[in-house]
Amino acid sequence: MNGPHDLGGRDGFGPIVREKDEPVFHAEWEKRMFGIAATLPFSVPFADDHLRREIERIPPADYLNASYYELWYKSITSILRERNVIAPDDFDTPKTLTLHPLCQAAIRPEAVAAAVFAGASTRAGQAVIPQTLAVGDKVRVLNNHPLHHTRVPQYIRGRTGRVIADHGVFNFPDTNSQDRGDCPQHCYTVEFESTEVWGDQADKTVTVTVDLWESYMQRVSKN
Repeated sequence: MNGPHDLGGRDGFGPIVREKDEPVFHAEWEKRMFGIAATLPFSVPFADDHLRREIERIPPADYLNASYYELWYKSITSILRERNVIAPDDFDTPKTLTLHPLCQAAIRPEAVAAAVFAGASTRAGQAVIPQTLAVGDKVRVLNNHPLHHTRVPQYIRGRTGRVIADHGVFNFPDTNSQDRGDCPQHCYTVEFESTEVWGDQADKTVTVTVDLWESYMQRVSKN
C-alpha cells in the first residue's frame, strides 16, 4: 500500500529533531495505550499486521498530524469496530454486540507485565511456498503496488540487491493482515548499493539493507 506512512526516500520533511531527555511516555494515556495494545490480542484476534494495516488506512492529513500513540488509538479503535467489540458509530451509544467467535477471556491484570516483557513473534515452522533463494543470490524486488498492507518500501521496488542473511520462516504480513492465512515463508536481509537505490549521485560507501519476504523478490542469479 502506498501512503503517507511510507516516507523512505522522500524529501521535504526537514530533519528529525530529537527531544532532549525525551521521556518514554509523554502522557498517562500513552501508558494505557501501550498496555492495551500489548495485551488486547490475548482476547481479541489481531496481530501487528492488522495494527499496521489500519494505520495505513488513516487519511494522510490525519496521519501526518497524529502522534505515535494517537495512531495506535485510531488503529485499535478501527479493529475493535471491525471485530464487533465496540459499536460502529461511537463509544457512547448502547448497542447489543455479537463478539467475534475467536474472542477469548481477557488477560488478568497480574499477568500484564509478564505478557508485555515476553513479547511475541510471528516465526513459523515449515514454509508454505518452496524456498527458491539463498544467501549470496542476486535478487530483484518486484515492482508491485498492492492496495493492501505490505512490508516492501516503495524506494526499493524494482531495485536489485543481494541476499546477505536468511532469518528463517515467518508469517507473511500481506496475507495475514487481510485474514487470508499466515502463508509462512522465508524472510531475508537484502543489501542494496546506494547508487542502485538513489542514483549515481549517492554516497558509494553506503549500502541499504532491508528485510524482505521471499515472494517479494525474484532471483536474478545464484550465489
